[in-house]
Amino acid sequence: MSPKTALLLIDVQANMFDPAHEVAGSGPLLERLRGLLERARDAGAPVVFVRNAGGEGDPDVPGTPGWEIHSELEPADGELVLDKTTCDTFETTHLDDELEARGITRVVIAGLQSDYCIRETTLGALELGYDVTLASDGHSTYDGKGRKARAITAAVNEELGARVTQVPADEISFRG
Repeated sequence: MSPKTALLLIDVQANMFDPAHEVAGSGPLLERLRGLLERARDAGAPVVFVRNAGGEGDPDVPGTPGWEIHSELEPADGELVLDKTTCDTFETTHLDDELEARGITRVVIAGLQSDYCIRETTLGALELGYDVTLASDGHSTYDGKGRKARAITAAVNEELGARVTQVPADEISFRG
């Protein structure tokens, strides 16, 4: 990937990995996300953390422990952290302006939840003309009514497959 690539980590907040609220496969997912983050940093690629700002009673209310980025993925100095209130990060943040200012033309997307914020942010990035690489095993969600999380994630990958590049997280490189 070119140096004009940024890593977008979506909603990798403590509440998503808390045993009381954890998404499916949270342990292995966390390991894959840590590796992806490390490779992006090693290559000098910009990293953007997106944090969901939940409403009253949600496990990710701003300022609560569940809202914080997971401690194993903590942003480094200078890394951008954006708070959003919609599934499409581009809709309620200045992400597009930030990427444009950095000359970013390609984004690698990973995080949570597959069927909401990953899907919608990916579609938003495509609509704005970004080349998108989706970490095919770098996102997850919760079991839904009648479908397991793994099936939901697979359905999102299938839906987006013709429009994005999909690569397993451990095979994504940020070096030219």
